[in-house]
Amino acid sequence: MTRFLVLYYHFLPFTLVLGADLKETPILGSQNIPRLLTGEITDGFKYQVQQNHSVFFKDEDSEDLYVGGSDFVYKFDMDHLQLIENITLKPTGQDHQCIQESCQNVVTVIEKFNDNLLVCAANGLKPQCWDLSPSGPIPRKESGISPFIYSQNSLTLVADGDLYAAAPLGDDGGFLQFRRIAGNRTNVWMHDSWVSDPTFISASLVKRTNDPDNEKMYIFFRERNSDHNPEADPWISRIARVCKVDEGGSKRFFQNKWTSFLKARLVCGFPEESLYFNRLQDIYVLHAENWHETRVYALFTSSWNSTAVCIYSMEMIENVFENSSFRGYEKDVPQPRPGTCVVNSQRLPWSTISVVRDHPEMTGWVHSIHQTAPFYISNHNYTKIVVDRVQAADQREYNIMLLTTDNGKIHKVLEAGSEPFIISQTQISNNSSVQAMKLDSKKKKLVVGFSEKISTIDLEGCNKYDSCEECVLARDPYCSWTFPRCTPTVPGGIQNIVNGSISVCPPKRKGISHKVHKRDAVSSQDTMTHTVPLYVPFYLSCPIHSYHAEYTWKHHDRTSPCLQMHSNCLHLIPSMSQENYGTYECVSTEKDYSKVVKTYKLEEQIYRSSEIRKDSKTANMQIDSNASGLGPPVIWLTLLSAALWEIF
Repeated sequence: MTRFLVLYYHFLPFTLVLGADLKETPILGSQNIPRLLTGEITDGFKYQVQQNHSVFFKDEDSEDLYVGGSDFVYKFDMDHLQLIENITLKPTGQDHQCIQESCQNVVTVIEKFNDNLLVCAANGLKPQCWDLSPSGPIPRKESGISPFIYSQNSLTLVADGDLYAAAPLGDDGGFLQFRRIAGNRTNVWMHDSWVSDPTFISASLVKRTNDPDNEKMYIFFRERNSDHNPEADPWISRIARVCKVDEGGSKRFFQNKWTSFLKARLVCGFPEESLYFNRLQDIYVLHAENWHETRVYALFTSSWNSTAVCIYSMEMIENVFENSSFRGYEKDVPQPRPGTCVVNSQRLPWSTISVVRDHPEMTGWVHSIHQTAPFYISNHNYTKIVVDRVQAADQREYNIMLLTTDNGKIHKVLEAGSEPFIISQTQISNNSSVQAMKLDSKKKKLVVGFSEKISTIDLEGCNKYDSCEECVLARDPYCSWTFPRCTPTVPGGIQNIVNGSISVCPPKRKGISHKVHKRDAVSSQDTMTHTVPLYVPFYLSCPIHSYHAEYTWKHHDRTSPCLQMHSNCLHLIPSMSQENYGTYECVSTEKDYSKVVKTYKLEEQIYRSSEIRKDSKTANMQIDSNASGLGPPVIWLTLLSAALWEIF
C-alpha cells in the first residue's frame, strides 16, 4: 500500500495539470506573452452576497474609495481596503414595477457633484438619485442620470460644476443621447439624427489652462453602421466633441441643443489592408499639462476574436475637427466655422448651426499615433484599460497599460518605443470577470471589483525579482535595483527600461555569487540528490521564472530542451540506464543572462540480495520516496502525450 501511495503522490501534480486548460499555458521564449505569471490574489474584501453590478468612485484628493452595489454604498480606506462605512439605500419601487427587474437599488452612478456625493440607482424600472449627507441619503429630483436597468448603456461626467450624462429616457433603453443635466449652465441635448443606436463608452473634459473658453468634452462611443453590406462590420467607433461653454441655440432655432457637436470616425487597424478593429470597448484618457500631449488609449475588439490597443494624441484629434471637411457638405464653410467654441452660442448664425445640424460628421478619420497598425494586438479578450504614468530612476516618464481579461487576469504592459512589452500577468479571480476598476496613481495601487470580491494590486511589487539582472530584465518602471534587493524605484536605482540590458548591473567579483535568492544559488547544499533504481522511468522538474527565457537541461556534455508543463520544465527519462546517472542542471537563458535554476544528482539505487524481487514489475515500482519516479507505462504515456501536446 505504501508503494501505491508513493506513486499517487508523484502523479498528483500531473493529474492536476492534465485537468487544466492547456490553452492558458504561454509558450516559452516568446516576447508576445507576459514575462512573469503570478498566482491568484486571495485576499481583499469579500461580499456577503455576489453582486451583479458594481461601480467605484475615488476623488483624487481623498483617501476614500466608494463602492456601489445592490442597496448599498461602501466607504473604504484605500490604503488597507478596510470598510469604514456601510450606507444602505432603501428600495422605493412598487411591486408592479418590479416584474422584469428586481426592486433592489443597483447603484449605477457615484460622482462628486456640488460638494456632495451623488448616488443614482436603477430601482425596479424607476431610477432614483440621492445626495449622501451625514444624516443619510437625500432624494434628488433629476431624471435621465441613471438607466432603468443596470445593464443598460449609460455614462456620467462631472466637469467644472456641471453634470453630463448619457442614459436612456425610456425603460426599453431607447432615446439615448449625451446631455448636460444639471449645474451652472443651461441644460442641452443632442439632435435626434446625430447618432444611430449608440453605445457610449466614455466622456472626458480636456483642460486648457490658458484658454478655458475653448475647452471641450470628448465623447467616445460606437454606433450602428449605416452600411448594410453583409461584409461590413455592424459597428463604427466614434469620437465626438462639444464645447464646454455651449449654451445651445437661440429661442428661434436650436434652443437647448448643442451648437458645437461634431463627430469623426476613430480608426484602429491596418489602413493599407482596410482591416479594422471597429468595436470600441473601453477608453482611458491620460491627461497632460499641455493639452496637445494628452493621450487617448482605446481598447477595441474585432469580429475575428482579437483585441487591440490604439493610442491617439489630442493634437491629432483636434487637427481632424479643425481642418477636415464636413461629410456631405459641398458649399463654402461658413464663419464662424461649425464646431467653434463661442462664449454666447445663442448668437451663432443659422448658416453655422445648420451645418452642425445636418452634416456633423467629419470627412477625415482620426488615426492613431502609430498610423499603420495598432500599438498592441492580442488574442486575449480584454475588457477594460487604465494607464499609469511612472517616473523611472532615470527621471524619464513611462506609461504602463493595465488591461483586464474576461477571465479575471490583469496584464501589465509597458509602452516604451514602438513595441509593447508585457511585464506580467496577475490572476485575481478564477470565478468572474472585472466589473469595476480604479487606479490610484499616487499610491501605485489598482483596485479591482468582481462579483464576489474587491482586490487590491500593489503595482510596486518588486520582491519577485531576485537579482540585479532579473530586476533589470523585467523592464518594470515601478522597480529598480538598490543593493541588496529590487525595490520600488528611487532616483539612482539601477534600471534599463528601454531594452532591459543587464550591462547596467555592477560586475560580479570572482567567487561572489550574483544571486541573492536561495533558489538561484548553485552550491552542493542546493543540489537535490535522488537514488533511483535501474530501468524505471523518471522525470526531473524545474520551475519557470521567466516566460521570455529559454530553458535547457545539461547533463555531462549533452543538452536537451525543456519539456514544458505549465509552470515547470521537465526532463523525461523513459528508462534509467547507467548513462542517465550523474548531475543535471536546468539552465535559463534570457538575452545575454544565464543562470542555473535547479541542480539534481541522480545516483543508482542498489538492492541487497534479500530485497531483490522476482517480479520485475514490482521491482520497477520500488523507488526512493523523494524521487520523481514514474510507474505504470500507461501513466508514463499519458504524461508524455500531454507534455508533447503542450509543446506543439
